[in-house]
Amino acid sequence: MPHTSHPRSRRRALVGAAAAAALCPLLACTTADASTTASVTLPPVHANFDYQIGEPYTPPAGVKVVSRDHTASPAKGLYNICYVNAFQAQPGTEDEWGDLLLRDGSGKVVYDEDWGEAMLDIRTADKRQRIADRVDSWIDSCADKGFDAVEPDNLDTFDRTNLLSESNAKAFIKLLSTHAHDKGLAIGQKNTAELASAHKEMGTDFAVAEECAEWNECGDYADAYDDHVVVIEYAKANLKKACSQFGDRLSIVLRDVDVSAPGSDGYVRETC
Repeated sequence: MPHTSHPRSRRRALVGAAAAAALCPLLACTTADASTTASVTLPPVHANFDYQIGEPYTPPAGVKVVSRDHTASPAKGLYNICYVNAFQAQPGTEDEWGDLLLRDGSGKVVYDEDWGEAMLDIRTADKRQRIADRVDSWIDSCADKGFDAVEPDNLDTFDRTNLLSESNAKAFIKLLSTHAHDKGLAIGQKNTAELASAHKEMGTDFAVAEECAEWNECGDYADAYDDHVVVIEYAKANLKKACSQFGDRLSIVLRDVDVSAPGSDGYVRETC
C-alpha cells in the first residue's frame, strides 16, 4: 500500500473459471483483454461486496462478490476472490522459507513491523521464481476450489524497506499474474495506487483498494480498471466519502479492522 501508516486488511485468521463464466450473465461482468493467457472473468462493477478474509461466514443477503482466505472455501453462487499473502511470510512460518527471506546487511531478517511478518526476497529472478512456485501452489488451490480470482497481498512491501524496489514488485506480480491466468483466474492489484497505471505491465485485471477514500485514491483505481474495483473502508466517515464520490460505480464496503464475523463484539459491515 502507498502509505505505511495505513491500517491494512490482512486481519485474517491464522489460518474457477467455469463457475464464473456461468455467473457472468447474472453479474454483468466482462472478460480480460487478449493480453491474458486465458479467458478470465472480472468481478462485476458496482456490486454488493463482502470482505471475509478474517473468517468466512454466510454472506449477507444481496452480496454478489466475496473475498476469502485461500484456506477457506468459496461462497456458492457468488463471485469469489481468493486471498493469498504473496510478498511476506505468515507469522511463525519463517523456517519454511529458508534463504527466501529478505535479510539486511548484517544478515538479520527484515520484518514488516506493523504485522510481524518477514518480508520475502524478490530482488533476483531466481528467488522471485522460487517464491512464485510456492505462491502458485496456493493459487492452484484457489482454482481447484472454484474461486474466480486471486488477491495477492503486500504488493506494497517495497514501500516499507529500501532493500526492495518497485521494479522488483512489478516483476514478481507479473509471474503470479501469468500463472493465475493460466489457471483461468483473474488477478487483483492490492492497494499501491501509484502502480495502477502499470496494470498492463503487471498483468493485473482489477483492484482491491483499502481506504482509497481516505487517501483520495479511488479515482486512480477506477480509471485504470474501468471501475472493476472493490473498496474496503474502516471508518464510517470514509465510507460516506467513498459512497458520495463513487457509490454508483465501485463495489464499496465498510468493515471492522479485524475483519471479524457476525457475532463477534467488533463486527462491522455497512455498504452505500
